[in-house]
Amino acid sequence: MQVMPKRYPLEQRDRATRMVVDRLDEYPSAWAAAQALGPKLGVGAETLRKWALQAQIDQGLGSGPTSEELAEIKRLRAENRDLKEANEILKAASSFFAAELCATRRRVDRGRVRDRSCRVVVAA
Repeated sequence: MQVMPKRYPLEQRDRATRMVVDRLDEYPSAWAAAQALGPKLGVGAETLRKWALQAQIDQGLGSGPTSEELAEIKRLRAENRDLKEANEILKAASSFFAAELCATRRRVDRGRVRDRSCRVVVAA
């Protein structure tokens, strides 16, 4: 099994993708084309197949999300994750400060009776 690098230069990726897409009609499938051309180009067959399929989608020849749409989805997911994290921090902070406020009021209002929700109830 051959170990391939994780990142390829953009121009190598573009060149390899163009070669596979241009020669797809010579092979029975995208996988066969990627297996035949991948070793010659120094790119893994599965990686090359995925690049070719994404290139077809970007050109409007296949169905699925385009590269721009995938980038937008990725950005929105990261933003969503950050907002959820910020909400959790704000919830924890608000409950902390609410408890502190309740404790402070308890010390100030010693002459009055309080119920569990920290509301002042006038003693009868």
